[in-house]
Amino acid sequence: MSNLDARTMKALRLHSYGAPLEVLQLEDSTIPSPGAGQIRVRVHACGLNPADWALCQGFMASSLPRGIGLDVSGAVDALGDGVSNVSVGDLVFGVPDFMSQPSAGAANFAILAVWEPVPDGLSLIAAAALPMAIETATRTLDLLGLKRDQTILINGGGTMVGFAAVQIAILRGAQVIATAGDTFASRLRDLGAKVTSYRAGMVDRVRELAAGAPIDMVLQTAMASGALPDLIRLVGGDPQRVMSIGDPDAKDFGVRTSGSEPDLVVRYDVLGHYARLAAEGRFTIPVTRTFSLDDWREAVEESLSGRAHGKLVLLPDQASSTL
Repeated sequence: MSNLDARTMKALRLHSYGAPLEVLQLEDSTIPSPGAGQIRVRVHACGLNPADWALCQGFMASSLPRGIGLDVSGAVDALGDGVSNVSVGDLVFGVPDFMSQPSAGAANFAILAVWEPVPDGLSLIAAAALPMAIETATRTLDLLGLKRDQTILINGGGTMVGFAAVQIAILRGAQVIATAGDTFASRLRDLGAKVTSYRAGMVDRVRELAAGAPIDMVLQTAMASGALPDLIRLVGGDPQRVMSIGDPDAKDFGVRTSGSEPDLVVRYDVLGHYARLAAEGRFTIPVTRTFSLDDWREAVEESLSGRAHGKLVLLPDQASSTL
């Protein structure tokens, strides 16, 4: 930040909605101040998510300009009124106030609306990979009503939400079958899931892995075109036992979507629990590559290509690297 005025920072923002690579720009922005019940952090790491690209295209539209980056870790820099459970200099991770602030996590500083301490033994990069994957996976499993000893198919175990959901479901005592490509198949098996590929014949292979047990529910995290009819077949033809994260065809098939349930409860309350498990080596979201903020365009291109094979993380004050 040596080239910045003391009152300004670099932030990745959009001033109109559209394709991410067309509307995003890295620019100087005023360093924001925390409101009541908020904190400001100097961002060490910011995880990227598919939700960022949806925000660019108008999802959860709010006033412009606005920023991207919904997963953040860093050191507390300032406290808003009423904040007493954290001190300046503490290491935290959490979720920026991306709805009312003109910037979010992809910046030198961010205002956090939700945060937890980074446990000893957990790196700031690993912490920044956690929030959205954990919250989304927990919320969707709750909406499905997953119980101990039930069998769930997670279609897309190699997505970061899917990878989180596999671990959370196993920790809850469920039997987990996951579809995944070669990149994560062995890792998912090591976690305790039974794994098969997405390729033709998936329904028969899943039934074989279930060994005669019914598939109680399905969580679809991979946007595999045309997969919904097969997933519905696996739960006996009941589309209400299938939960999809953003499949545009879900409504046409009567499938539930994680963001449109009337009894939706956001589950940021579990972030600290899974961070502690991560610090103990009992939970993980794989980070595949980090990028400097200046290299944001390369990071977006890799994410949009579908070939990231793990979490991509921006490091605002550091250089890019492959992990």
